[in-house]
Amino acid sequence: MIRLIAFLAILVASMAPATEPRLIPDVSEREVEIRYSFAGAELLLFGAILYPGGQPSGDVDIAVVLKGPSQPMVVREKQKHWGIWVNADKSHMASVPGFYAIASTRPLGKILDARTAAIYELGLPNLHLSPGEANASLERFEAGLRDLKTRQRLYAEHPGTVELIDGALYRARLPVPARVPTGTFTAETFLIRHGRVITAETRNIEIKKTGFEKFVADSAQDFPLTYGLVAVLLSLLLGWAAGVLFRRD
Repeated sequence: MIRLIAFLAILVASMAPATEPRLIPDVSEREVEIRYSFAGAELLLFGAILYPGGQPSGDVDIAVVLKGPSQPMVVREKQKHWGIWVNADKSHMASVPGFYAIASTRPLGKILDARTAAIYELGLPNLHLSPGEANASLERFEAGLRDLKTRQRLYAEHPGTVELIDGALYRARLPVPARVPTGTFTAETFLIRHGRVITAETRNIEIKKTGFEKFVADSAQDFPLTYGLVAVLLSLLLGWAAGVLFRRD
């Protein structure tokens, strides 16, 4: 309720003369906490479009993108030799988003030209993965990475799921899977007209681990050797306890 009141206050305060429509976006949650029982979440991205003169236009579209923290990654290709799968080739990617989801009022091919989609990285084929080196197999590696992330539900496209109400209000729901990476995410909203992006706005979302999950993650990062030894000892102890418990005379 407080967030809704604050959003309406910003909306009223922003009603100033302008030559182009403006976006006033917001998100349902600015922080998502991952606990032991975390099974995923659903974020609501919503907002308003402010038109010059206050008269809504029906010739606009909306695209929203939720993108997670990027990091370098080595993509390896496996091949089967003599019945055994082995690493055959690899490619270095300098900037791979840990999560990427896009929703739009209509399919992207109907509301954007190819050049604009590439500039703003709208759509999975337009993600800039920043390959470390150029080679003939680059497109294959990039396609394989996108396919892997899609199967893991970390990359997704949701065309036609953004609801545009009276050409002035919009809302979209984006699912966040349980295995989502942690860090700072960006929720970007794009206002599109005649195949071009008129304006865009960004809000940040923090996804973080709390409780025991945070303790385990911090221990693995800060004390890797101790964490590894404890994990091995704990596994041996549990194995011994299970053997004693289920031992038959």
